[in-house]
Amino acid sequence: MERLIGLLAKLPGLGPRSARRAALYLLKRNDSLLKPLARALSVAAENIRTCSVCGNLDARDPCGVCADPRRDDSLICVVEDVADMWALERSAAFRGRYHVLGGALSALDGVGPDDLNIPALVARAGRAEVSEVILATNVTVDGQTTAHYIADRLAECGVTVSGLAHGVPVGGELDYLDEGTLSQALKARRPV
Repeated sequence: MERLIGLLAKLPGLGPRSARRAALYLLKRNDSLLKPLARALSVAAENIRTCSVCGNLDARDPCGVCADPRRDDSLICVVEDVADMWALERSAAFRGRYHVLGGALSALDGVGPDDLNIPALVARAGRAEVSEVILATNVTVDGQTTAHYIADRLAECGVTVSGLAHGVPVGGELDYLDEGTLSQALKARRPV
């Protein structure tokens, strides 16, 4: 029981108390939830792998996104993590290719350029068919540092390097936005 709680506590968003509640919940639903979950985790551990092209997680290599011939090979969208890629995919607004870095540069956490999937990105961006690389890193100090570093590395590739727009979200009310978001929105204003 303690091992189960300890493992659950390692999941993001779960501390020791939440892990204890989750473990009890699972154990009370042994046949309907715990056993199917254990089987699903086992199957995932055996079959899910990292795509050798973009860094996505999938049961095949290359992944379904990289293998899709309908995608635009001239666009590469760079994200920090697979979850960011999946979020963009849910929007159905991007039909190019992706590149997952595996994190962001962070001096405090000891994450340097060699710890991320940056050399493979530079190699991909240097291909003749690639015309633009979109940096979709998080709007944090580490994410922005990573974007600037990558932009410098891509300068020699002859591709357009762009970033996501920042500012007021659709449906957002100014009164509820933080000062940083409002500042970015004012700096990035455009004609109407």
